[in-house]
Amino acid sequence: MATNDKDADDIYTKFQDDVNMTATELKKWLQTDESKSVGQDSGDGSSIGHHSGEKIVQILGKKKADLTDDDRAHMHKVHSYVSRHVAQGGPEHKKDVETSAWRYSLMNWGHDPLKK
Repeated sequence: MATNDKDADDIYTKFQDDVNMTATELKKWLQTDESKSVGQDSGDGSSIGHHSGEKIVQILGKKKADLTDDDRAHMHKVHSYVSRHVAQGGPEHKKDVETSAWRYSLMNWGHDPLKK
């Protein structure tokens, strides 16, 4: 899926806005039991979100000029996921958000809803 420069810039900006965890924070998070406890199984024992997080860490380690069409496609997927799940909202009680599966799942996709 080839993208033009405007589309590539647009998805890059959206990805940067959505992914509010650093590569180091995300890598550390993906090693936790909480990270591994949520998400739909991808068929190999790890969740789809967990695999996405690993891909995000790789993308965050690249320069913008080195991003591939595959990277941009994944960045679009991240934007779609984060937008959808943030719009759904988290637990009804704010005190429950910190340890919610909703937050943990978003964090696997590089977005911590508690982080400003």
